[in-house]
Order: sequence, then C-alpha cells, then structure tokens
Amino acid sequence: MILNTNLKHLKTEQEIKEIINAEENVIVCCGRMGPMCLPVYASMEELETSGEYDHVAFRDLLFDSPEAVFIRKLPEVRTFRGLPFTVYFKNGEVVQATSSIQSKENLVTNINNSF
Repeated sequence: MILNTNLKHLKTEQEIKEIINAEENVIVCCGRMGPMCLPVYASMEELETSGEYDHVAFRDLLFDSPEAVFIRKLPEVRTFRGLPFTVYFKNGEVVQATSSIQSKENLVTNINNSF
C-alpha cells in the first residue's frame, strides 16, 4: 500500500537508503492519510513544484508499512507521539526531525535551517 499523494513514494528500506545516500538534501514524511498528515503532504507537494526547492528531494512513506521501521527507529524520532514524522537528511545524516502538523512556513524554515 502507498499513500495517496503526488509525492514520490518510498516503498522499501532499500529505496529509503538509496535516496538519502544519492541526494544531498532529502525530506521523508512518514505518515498516514489523516488530518495531521494531509496538510504536510500538500505543503511538500507545493514546495516541490514551486521550483524554489529543486535542491531538495521530497518523499513520503506509509507509517504502517514494515519499511517505515527504518524511520521509526531513528534516535531523533524516538520520543515522537504525533504523525507525521518529517525527517530532514543532509548527505545521508539526519539534521532535523519534526512530528505532527507543520505549515508550509514551518517546512520552509526547516528547509532553510537544514539545507
């Protein structure tokens, strides 16, 4: 199963590892099709198509998939309780992680601070 978004979907742990190692700047939003996640996906889609953030790879991942354990086991998200988990990777390393609803402005601030 995949998320019903216009973002590129990560479906396997191998895909997760490949993208975070191949691209300098990656955002992975790990969530469900729920009220806290939908605004984050929409903002990510808007930022991805704006042309301003071509240096960032935007991806989503279904929280309930077995492959999401890769994200759920990161030390940076260990205390998170709200979905989605949004993780910012730079050169394969986690540089920031947030949970719960984020506005487009929050995402832009996090992108600018992380990348």
